[in-house]
Amino acid sequence: MARTTAQGASAARGRRRWLKWGAWLGVGAGGLLLALLAAALIGGCASFGAKPAGARLARAQASAQWDGTQFRNPQPLWADTDGAWRRLLFGPATPAAQPDGAVAVVRPSAAELARPPTSGLRITWFGHAAALIQIDGGNVLIDPVWSDRISPLSWAGPQPWFRPPVALEQLPDIDAVLISHDHYDHLDRTTVQAMRGWRTVFVVPLGVGAHLARWGIPEHRIVELDWWQSARVRGLELTATPARHKSGRFLGQSNQTLWAGYAIAGARHRVWYSGDTGFHDQLALIGERLGPFDATLIEAGQYDAHWPDTHLGPELAVEAHRLVRGKALIPVHWALIQQANHAWTEPVERVLAAARCGDIQVLTPRPGQMLEPGRSAAIAPWWPRVAWHSAAERPLMATRSGDPSERVRIEACAGRA
Repeated sequence: MARTTAQGASAARGRRRWLKWGAWLGVGAGGLLLALLAAALIGGCASFGAKPAGARLARAQASAQWDGTQFRNPQPLWADTDGAWRRLLFGPATPAAQPDGAVAVVRPSAAELARPPTSGLRITWFGHAAALIQIDGGNVLIDPVWSDRISPLSWAGPQPWFRPPVALEQLPDIDAVLISHDHYDHLDRTTVQAMRGWRTVFVVPLGVGAHLARWGIPEHRIVELDWWQSARVRGLELTATPARHKSGRFLGQSNQTLWAGYAIAGARHRVWYSGDTGFHDQLALIGERLGPFDATLIEAGQYDAHWPDTHLGPELAVEAHRLVRGKALIPVHWALIQQANHAWTEPVERVLAAARCGDIQVLTPRPGQMLEPGRSAAIAPWWPRVAWHSAAERPLMATRSGDPSERVRIEACAGRA
C-alpha cells in the first residue's frame, strides 16, 4: 500500500511538473506572439499613416459620399465572406497563380523616358497599377509602388515578382502623382517619402492627405479631391471620378478616406484611370462628362466571384472601357503580385477574349515598355501559355446594388471565351 501511495505521489508530482512546464510554455508562446505583434505594430505604425483630423476631416464630412461616420458607396459592396474563407482554408491551390520564372520586363533608360513622345501621349506601365502618363508636355505618375514588400512591414508581406523597371531617380520630372486610394498596393510610404524633395504635387481623394502629411509631404503639395472635383497642375486638368471600392490601412481606419479614379486631360489628349473599382452606374456619365479618352488604364485583375463588387474583373473592365468612351484599353492591376485565386495571366487572356466581341483595341505592353496609343502597333502576347479559366467556366458577375439576387449581366457574344 505504501508503495502504491508513493507511486501515486510521484505521478502527481510528474503531472504538476508537466502542467508547470506547459504553463511556462504557454506563457512563453503567448509572450513571443505578443512580442511579434508589438514588433509588427511598432515597425509598421508609420506605414499605417494617419486618420483625417481638423480641417481635413471637416472637408471629408462635407462630402456627399460621407454617411456620418465613414465614406460609403452609392452601390454597396457585397461579398460571400463565408465562401471566401472556406475557399481560402480548404480550397485547392490555384494552378499558375504565380510565374514559374522571371517576368519579361523592359527597362527603359532615363534618356528614353525624358524624350518627348512624338504624338504627345505616351504611357509606360510598370506592373500592377503603377504607370507614367506623359501627356501634352506633362508627366503624371499613377499609384507608384517601388518597395520590396507590398506591406506596412519591410520583412513581411507580398513580394513583387520583379523589381521596378526603372529607378525612381530615372523618371523625368513628375508634375503630379495621382493616388487612387490608400491600400498598400497603391499607396506606399517608402515610395512617397522618397519623393519628399521633389516639386511634384500629390493629387489624392479626400482624407488621403493625412497619410502624406504624416510622411513629410508639405501641405502645399497635397491636393485632395472629392468625386467630380478637378485640379489644374501645369496645364493638365486632373479630375477625380467615382469608383466603387473601400479604403483603410489598419484597424479603425476603414473607409475614413475616399477612393477614386482619374481623368487626365491635356490640350490634345485624354486618359482615364479607373483606380480600384467594382462595376457602378456612373461609368457612362464619366464618358459623357470627361470623354472620349485616347486611352484607358482599367484594373482587370485580382478578382474573385466571392467578392465580385470589389474589382471589375476582365469582362467588366472591357464594358467599363466602352461606357467611358475609350479608344485603346490597357488592362492593369495584374502581373506583379498575387491577391486573388486565378492564374496570373488569366486577366489579360480574358480581357482579350471579351474585347474581340466588341472589336475593342487592347494594348498589352510588357512592364516598362513605352507605348504611344495612337501610333503603337498590335503587341504580341509576351506572357507564357498557362492554364486559365474562361468567363464561361468561372463567371464574375457584380451585383447592381449589393443584392446578390440582382447581377450585372453583359450581352452574350459568340467570340467571348
